[in-house]
This record gives sequence, C-alpha cells and structure tokens, in this order.
Amino acid sequence: MAGPNLDYEAIVIGSGFGGSINFCRLAQKWGNKVLLLERGRRYPMASFARSPKQIADSFWSIDGNAVKRPKHIQDKKLRGLFDIRNYKKMDAVISAGLGGGSLIYANVFLEPPAHVFEQGWPAGIDKAALQPYYQIAKQVLGARPVPPWQTDPRRKIVRTELFQEFAAHDNRTSKLADICVFFGNDYSYNGREQPLAIGLQEKNRYGATQTSCTYCGECDIGCNTHSKNTLDLNYLYAGEHRHGGQIRTDCQAEKIVPLGAAGNDDPQASGEYGYRVEFRDLESDTLHSFTARRVVVSAGTFGSNELLLRCRDVLGTLPKLSAQLGRWFSGNGDFLSFAIEGKKEADPNYGPVITQYTDYHLFDRFQRNRAFILEDASYPATLAWYIEGAFPTSLLRKLVRAVKALIAWVKKYLASGVWNGSLGFSLHEILKDDLSSKSGVLLCMGLDNGDGSLTLNAEGRIDLDWPQDTSMPLYQAILEAGKRFNAFIKGKLFLPLPTWELPVKHNVTVHPLGGCILADSAEKGVVSADPQSRGQAFGYQGLYIADGSILPSAVGANPIATISATAEWIAEGITGIAPDASLGV
Repeated sequence: MAGPNLDYEAIVIGSGFGGSINFCRLAQKWGNKVLLLERGRRYPMASFARSPKQIADSFWSIDGNAVKRPKHIQDKKLRGLFDIRNYKKMDAVISAGLGGGSLIYANVFLEPPAHVFEQGWPAGIDKAALQPYYQIAKQVLGARPVPPWQTDPRRKIVRTELFQEFAAHDNRTSKLADICVFFGNDYSYNGREQPLAIGLQEKNRYGATQTSCTYCGECDIGCNTHSKNTLDLNYLYAGEHRHGGQIRTDCQAEKIVPLGAAGNDDPQASGEYGYRVEFRDLESDTLHSFTARRVVVSAGTFGSNELLLRCRDVLGTLPKLSAQLGRWFSGNGDFLSFAIEGKKEADPNYGPVITQYTDYHLFDRFQRNRAFILEDASYPATLAWYIEGAFPTSLLRKLVRAVKALIAWVKKYLASGVWNGSLGFSLHEILKDDLSSKSGVLLCMGLDNGDGSLTLNAEGRIDLDWPQDTSMPLYQAILEAGKRFNAFIKGKLFLPLPTWELPVKHNVTVHPLGGCILADSAEKGVVSADPQSRGQAFGYQGLYIADGSILPSAVGANPIATISATAEWIAEGITGIAPDASLGV
C-alpha cells in the first residue's frame, strides 16, 4: 500500500522492560530507523544521588504534569529518578530515567506458577506459551542466585539465613531468588560457579562495563557501580551501540495521531499509513514530532494509560481504542512492613536488596485470595545512620550508653590521669547493636483482586481508584505472617507500611499493572492476544503496547519476568525474528 515517506520504521515510547526489549529487537531489524523516546535522563556509572541535597532533588515533578504528588515535591520543578504518586487508597513509586524501573527495582526474576494464568488471562497466553520467552529474558538479564559464601566470608548475607530460619519455623519453603545482578560474566552469563571477585570490573557479554556486586545494599536508589543488570547495560546498550538504534532522553511523548494517505494527521485512520508522535523536549521546553510506520507504547502502567486515555478522550486522536482502557488495574499485592529491634541479627544493610523468597500459597497449596510471597529486603547503610540518629526509641539507649562511657572515662582519668582509648570505647558503646542491625524489612507481593480503575482527572492527567476492601483477605494474610516474623525474632515493634496506620489506609505499589490488558477481543481488553496481531491495540494496526499495563492480573511474583516475556513475544510478532539471548551481538 502506497503511503507517505516516514521518518522511522518504529518509535518506542519509554525505556522500561517492555520498551527496552522492543527497542533492541526492532533495532536488530531496522537499525537507525528505530527511535526510543524517554522522559528521564541517562545515568552513567556513579551518577546517582547520594548526598542529602542530591536525594532531596532526586524526584520527578514537571510543569503541566498535574498528578497527585507529595506537596513538597509537587511544588518544585524536578526531573529526578523517583516519581511518587498519591491516589485513592494507593500510592505508587515509579522511575524516570533511561532504563525505566530497572534503575530502582530489586533485581528479582521470578516466573509465576501456571495457575496464575487461569483467571483473567486470554486462553492462548499461559505459562507454557510464554516459557521460551522467560528463558531468553532470564539469560539476557543474567539472573542467578547470590553466590555461595563458604569460599568467601564477605559474601555471607545474614538476613538470608534469618529468613530461611523463619520459613522453616513457619512451615514454609524459602528459596534463593534469581536476581539480575552482575557477579562477573562467568557466573552471571556462562553458568560457572566461580564469581568475579567483589568490586572488580569487566565488560559484560554485550560490551558494557560492569562491577562485580559490592554488596552495598543500594540497589533501590540507583547502583553507582553498575553492578545491577539494568536495561541500559544490556537491551538498550545492544540496541543503541551495536545496532544503531537512536535514543532521545529528556523527551516526553504527548500525542499519537494516525496519518492519512497524504501524510496528514487523520484521527479517523487506523494506522495503515503510520503515525505521528508529538513529544516535548524537557530541556528546551519545545514541541517536536516524528512520523513512523509503527509505534510501541511502553511508558509504564501509569504513563501508557495516561497517554492513550488522553489521545482517546481529550485530544481525540485515537478514538477507536477499546472502552476497556483503564480497567483492571493491579498493585500486584505489594506490601512493605518492618519488624523492629529483635533479638536475632538481621543486618539489612548488606548485600543485594532481595536474596530469597518464601512461598505462602502461591506456588504450593494455591489459595488465590491469600497467595503471596515474602522476600527479605535491605536498605543502604546511609539510611541506617539516619535511623540511628533520628529514631525515637533509640534515644534513651544512646543516652544510657553515653553516660556509661562518660563514667568510664572519668574513672580512668582520675585513676591514671590519662584518657587513652576512651574515644574508641565511647563510640563502641554508643553504636553497638544499632537499631537497624536487628530489624527486618519484609517485602510481600501477591494476588490482589486487580479491580482498580485508571481515569483522567480534570487536568487530563492519570488518576486511580483502588477498591482496597476487595483485596483485604490478601493484606490480612500478609499482616499475619509479618506479626509471626516479628514474634520469631522477638521484635519490640511490628510496623506495617506507615501509610497503612493512618486513618485512611493506603497501599504503596512499586509494581503497577493493568489498564491496557491483553484479551481476545476489544470487549474484554485493549491489546490483542492473537498470535498474528500480538500486542497490537484493538482498532489499529501498527500501534502496540508492551509494558506492565498489558498484564491482565497480578502475578504474585515480581512482575519483571512476565513483563519481559510478553515484551519478547510481542517483539517477535512485530519483527518476525525469533529472539535469542545474544541480542545479535
């Protein structure tokens, strides 16, 4: 079919797992005729915020983006890494940057069990259908468990063993998680058991320089050593540096409009002549546009739903999108809690953020409305110092120890006239058994009911209605397990999400899913599950969606494995090329 001359074969919007995978695979076929647009910026090695001032400015809130954010963030104009959203009974933390959520995720690659796909998913997409794509993505992302510590004591992670002990105590099974962390090419990619020594660097199999994990616990605030296998070090790296695909950062897509035969905007067209994508360059605050044969929307669950809802309902450029757009939102059952100051060593400031998972009716003895997994979690040592100075329950302990140290100093001075060694003694007394060292961080995720709704607010920006009560059996099961963990370590306090204790209970999700779900027809979803048109939006040709928004339900496990598998499946449908883990390198 004759049509207009276009700038690109494909434009990909967003660089999370769905966008990065499609960018790489499409660039393997069309090279520099593939363009990726990312609203955030690049984060080279050692560029993530660490000082208090840097962290304070490491949030996202730009002009004209009127979503509900904490007021102290919303009132600033920031283009940082963390995008924090406040909605009805559900808050969210998402990421802005080249690599999307991979920049702040906890690295876990976990395939859900087959029975998860039996409710809500189209008949043709199940665990067996996605299995080859899970395997490819796992190999590209270099997912393996933490190396054994017996030959190197520095690799011992105390909390891993603590959670394993609790699992046995609670009659559950704990397994080491496959995590997308670099321990050297031999270990992470070549299947050998000997990791590269901690802190040493080498180029990964795609050519990007990485550092063998330093066990710093900073995965969730951006890995400054590039020890995480983030997307900018594999899929994006290969797509840009090996295949010539083009990447433009600091660019936020604002409109998608189909073209007519003459290359003009034609909202009544169905994509047969391509699309024009309009975007804002956030550096210069200017509007630009490019045309392409096809468009892959991968802006994340909130970003993709907002862009498509605005195009359908406000701008009128995509009027044929399904009426199901925005439905079946899920927070993937995310729930964070804390067991504070127990009698057992936890050391949550060392090692990759997550190392194991404990099964509660997700994989074994399946119970859909109470199925979840419990994962250990860590946080940076810098936060432990902050907690030690600020947490009220530790002030009395510090005062007693300071007085004790002072008395010891006075006795020594009066007896001998010298105070040698008192400084070290004082520091030891004040800092030993710090609050963090014996506190556990519990990260759970499970099968929530997935019945939230995404709509547009008065400013045409995304809003969420989360009917929390329908998922309450899951949250209660998670709370019960957390209280048992606290009793197991003899903790002084079990603290669920701080927002959960407020008069209006709020969940917090870091894994938003749904709204553009896969289905067999436009009456049931937004995106086609047919193998011949996989990932294509109903009503349009050449308009694809590939990110967490297309998952029809919570998956219980960390969702990046399933997002990656579906993205590989969609990319194969677009290019006609079966994927392999070499990425064409």
